[in-house]
Formats: sequence, C-alpha cells, structure tokens
Amino acid sequence: MMLFSEDNIKETNKRGRIEVICGSMFSGKTEELIRRLRRAKFAKQRVEIFKPAIDTRYSEENVVSHDSTTIASTPVDTSASILLFASEIDVVAIDEAQFFDKGIVDVCEKLANNGIRVIVAGLDMDFMGKPFGPMPELCAIAEEVSKMHAICVKCGNLANFSHRTVASDKQVLLGETEKYEPLCRSCYLKTQKLKNSNYA
Repeated sequence: MMLFSEDNIKETNKRGRIEVICGSMFSGKTEELIRRLRRAKFAKQRVEIFKPAIDTRYSEENVVSHDSTTIASTPVDTSASILLFASEIDVVAIDEAQFFDKGIVDVCEKLANNGIRVIVAGLDMDFMGKPFGPMPELCAIAEEVSKMHAICVKCGNLANFSHRTVASDKQVLLGETEKYEPLCRSCYLKTQKLKNSNYA
C-alpha cells in the first residue's frame, strides 16, 4: 500500500481558494485586486477579471481604480455568465462584487471547487453602514479576507464607512468623490446624528 506524506497530499490536491478584498470606498480594494492579478500574470497563470455591466463609472469594459490603474475586464450582467467565460483559467477576479446577484456565492464556490483561485473585491457595507449584497456570505466562505481601510476625510483616522453626501435613499447609487466620502466610525456617527436632527 502506498503512503502519502503531507507534501504529497498538498501537491495532488486542487489549489482552488476564495480570497475576498473588502472595505469602504477609496480604501484601495481595486488596486489590491489588480496587484494580485498582475503577480499571477507574471507567474504565467491564465487570468480573467469580471465586473458587473452596470458599473460604467470610469470605463464600460476595463476595471479602473480610483488612482486610474487599469486592467482589461469582461463586463457581465449576471453572476452565472462568469461560469461561461471561466474555462481554462487559473485565476478568476471579480470586482465590485456587491453589485452582483446572490448567485455569485455559488459561482465562486464552484470555481474554487474546480481548482480555480478566486479573488473577489467589493464594498462590505452600503452607505447606511449595513452589510452589502452577497459580501457577508462571500467573506464567510473565503479562505482569506483582507479588510482595507481608507483615510477619514474629517479627522485622518482609518475609515471604513462610505458616507453618501447627496440626498438619495437608493442602495445602489454609482458615484465617486462627488457623492461619497470615507469616514471613520466616530465621524460617520456624527454625520448620521446631524442628519437625523435636521429631519426632526
């Protein structure tokens, strides 16, 4: 009977995994996603990056970070579409995952179970400070979760809230610095208290 050492098992197992990069707006999530993809490309791995078709803030096709770092991507309308394009790929990256339907969780698990490294980036909270879309479930099933932080524009502390500066109750409202600003917990609570007092 052949015995396998731990090293043998590691070599024969599929290397599929899920990595989640989350945080507020302006925290560097997309920059980190692109950095990991470029390292994978340098290692001669086959990579593909997807983004929701509704996100056309900087480009209809490319994934673009706030500091204008760009990488070519495939826009898709539904999470199921990712499976159609992900064959023969070693690394699948998904940007702005909070905008996808709940099916994105199953898609990521299927990809990882098939030996694919899946890197997901997205907002973990919406402008009300509530869990955003499928992000909590993605964080729960991931092997690795990286929490990114921006800098609070009010006090300079680490920020993890995306404060909306325009009047709208829609959960999904595409925008950049003209509609959002990163705040720490203390400054975010102050803005909410002020807003509530104005409505009183």
